[in-house]
Amino acid sequence: MITKATLQDIPALTTLINSAYRGETSKKGWTTEAHLLEGKRTTEEELTEIILDPKNTFLKFTANDKIIGSVLLVEKEHQLYLGMLTVSPELQNGGIGKKLLAEAENYAKALGLSSIIMTVVSVRAELIAWYKRHGYVETGEREPFPASDIHINISEEPLEFIYLEKKI
Repeated sequence: MITKATLQDIPALTTLINSAYRGETSKKGWTTEAHLLEGKRTTEEELTEIILDPKNTFLKFTANDKIIGSVLLVEKEHQLYLGMLTVSPELQNGGIGKKLLAEAENYAKALGLSSIIMTVVSVRAELIAWYKRHGYVETGEREPFPASDIHINISEEPLEFIYLEKKI
């Protein structure tokens, strides 16, 4: 079931998101960033700010009373920004990500928005290919990957974000 996340969901969401993107547990799934980045993907403080911002909607995918997927949706003028699409590493390749993408499209349509945009780390070829199979295209826009205390680059390659977009 996909519903809107609340402040009470923050501890579970933080654990899920960090386990899917970074560290040893993330290596159980195919979307890991552990070979590129160390540190945490997010913090409870960041998720609290996100959920409290009225422009943001954080959706959670729940099964058996456990959050196993999530996605951040941000209203930006005529577009919806999609970020932090997450599925529990053990459950990846089971269609949960596809369902969250479809729900994001429904949400954008309900708001009357014309497209969904996102940023993806440029060296994540298999993830970019997955989004392209779901109708997203590269816009040509790029931006540097932000240096910070929680996103520690361990890649040999310089990291940057590429923008993907899907017209709806």
